[in-house]
Amino acid sequence: MSGAMLAGVVVFYTRIPSITKHYMSQLQGELTNMVTDMVPSQIDEVMPELLDEAMPELPVKTGLPIESPF
Repeated sequence: MSGAMLAGVVVFYTRIPSITKHYMSQLQGELTNMVTDMVPSQIDEVMPELLDEAMPELPVKTGLPIESPF
């Protein structure tokens, strides 16, 4: 009987981190959705506009940020 209780306690304590992580991720998702539903207009105002085709392309130079003297 005590062996079974000990095994149950060990299994429970080893599962606590994964159970906590699962519930915290669910809670974070629900809170994010709730806040997004509450303030959609403020989010739209803060988001940057997409690049327009009339705008020049961004530079795509690769390499070191400082030119090497060699």
